[in-house]
Amino acid sequence: MERAEEIAMFRTALRIADLHPDPITLPDDHQVIVGSMRFHYLDWGGTGTPILFLHGGGLTAHTWDCVAVMLRDRFRCVALDQRGHGDSEWSPTIDYRIAAHVGDIEGFIDSMRLERPILVGQSMGGLNSIAYATRHSDAMRAMVIVDVAPEISTSGAERIRDFAGTPELDSPDAFLDRATRFNPLRDPAVLRRSLHYNLRETPAGKWVFKHDQRRRSDDAMRAFTEDRTRFADHVSKISCATLVVRGALSDVLTDDSAEKFARSLPNGRLARVEKSGHNVQGDNPRALLDAMLSFFRAAGIN
Repeated sequence: MERAEEIAMFRTALRIADLHPDPITLPDDHQVIVGSMRFHYLDWGGTGTPILFLHGGGLTAHTWDCVAVMLRDRFRCVALDQRGHGDSEWSPTIDYRIAAHVGDIEGFIDSMRLERPILVGQSMGGLNSIAYATRHSDAMRAMVIVDVAPEISTSGAERIRDFAGTPELDSPDAFLDRATRFNPLRDPAVLRRSLHYNLRETPAGKWVFKHDQRRRSDDAMRAFTEDRTRFADHVSKISCATLVVRGALSDVLTDDSAEKFARSLPNGRLARVEKSGHNVQGDNPRALLDAMLSFFRAAGIN
């Protein structure tokens, strides 16, 4: 796709979200080696406090585009394709445990020299952010956790797992049809743009999601669940200001679980974003931005 077409798709998504950055630009694409793996990331530039955005399972760094473009003037916005996702390398040993992700984040932050970053993570990216913060919150400015907590609804997570496990289909339009039925909250034009960055064509002419489907095996999911529940006992170590965001229509994070998690944090706060499900940043990016900016102001972050 030509750059002009990408800009046009982005302009449409921003208009639907009632967001109006000036100018409308796309981030720079970069690659970096962390440890023995190659990672792709999006860099929006800027010289302010760095924000590292971490996407959810089955998504890509582009899920944050509408949020990052509105923050780029005040913050240094960087979004990472985590291992096995987007245009980053797949784990050769099929290691997608939280500890492996945390090691990647540690190496990426060091490599990029992101000093006292704000971590913004959704779903899988949120869990990875929480785990990172249990070790490094004293070196973080703040954290925003979107629609996830150590305690989640397994039925909602299974519904997402089923969709993310969609087998190869004949065309991007076939994926769009499934995505529209999976998430009727989202405008099809926005879903089409998301799929543009999250699909690849096989040598046989079929289309598949870019993420490594092996990470969704029963064994891998059991291990990930064990990791998630295990670090619940360590969230009290997180000293940085933390905003817990729940999508009001989410079937993954309940109000009770979100409130419980926010209360367990020494400096935690809670926000509920209306008209959004689990993927808050895609369903209602404007309201998420409002919640984040209010949180930043209250925390004294410019």
